[in-house]
Amino acid sequence: MIKKILNLFVVVVLLTACNGGGENLESYGNNKALGNMVIDKDIEESVELKGNNEAPVVERKLIKTGDVSFETNDLSATRNHIEQVLKKYKGYIATDNEYKSSQSITTNLTVRIPSKSFDDFLNEVSSKVSRFDSKNISVNDVTEQFLDVEARLKVKKELEQRYSEILKKASSVKEIIEVERELNNVRSEIESMEGRLKYLQNQVSYSTLTIRFYKTEISKAYSKSYGKRLAEAFSSGIDNIKWFFIGLVNIWPFILLIIILIIFIKKRIKRKKG
Repeated sequence: MIKKILNLFVVVVLLTACNGGGENLESYGNNKALGNMVIDKDIEESVELKGNNEAPVVERKLIKTGDVSFETNDLSATRNHIEQVLKKYKGYIATDNEYKSSQSITTNLTVRIPSKSFDDFLNEVSSKVSRFDSKNISVNDVTEQFLDVEARLKVKKELEQRYSEILKKASSVKEIIEVERELNNVRSEIESMEGRLKYLQNQVSYSTLTIRFYKTEISKAYSKSYGKRLAEAFSSGIDNIKWFFIGLVNIWPFILLIIILIIFIKKRIKRKKG
């Protein structure tokens, strides 16, 4: 029964799209000549036909991202400057990492800034930088993605409403189960699309900038005084002598064997001469 209902529903929607009229869905139960129900793209296409064909003027949806890298003489001062400018433009730090090596100390900050303030923020941060090692800015236009998801979401919500209407008219447990299954599928797709829209809107509203700044460390080995290095060299020499004798002790059986062999060979040579 429910298969007949939903097939007739497709016909009703198509007639509505072409004539602009709204026939009463209660007549679906009287048609017994329809075949098996197929819930497919025909329903969605019929809903799309009802949309306005005029192309409205839309605001471009742009995602702006960037990364910069530079050296600084004062890590703390640089960080404070970035945080002050970030606060000024109502941004925030998304990730904060620091790395240390024998040559340098590096800070990596990923910040989010309102898109309208991205350029001003970057200019103020750059004002304290003498030279960038690298600076990359990119813009990704997601307008078509945004409009596509919005359009499909609108279709799915209309489908949800129509399935809800059919569910109210279902007369058997089997019919209720079938309609609820389709309704749940549509609602799951709606949730997924709403999540995608929310993500895109967040990326559009807030730009992302990765800031890497570092300070080169002078190796301590080169900063030691001559006297200290001489003392360390003397101490190292004594240690080497100690390890030499320890090595001799470890191989003393072989040394003893070599000595005995040398003595034996010398005696044999003397006997031959005698």
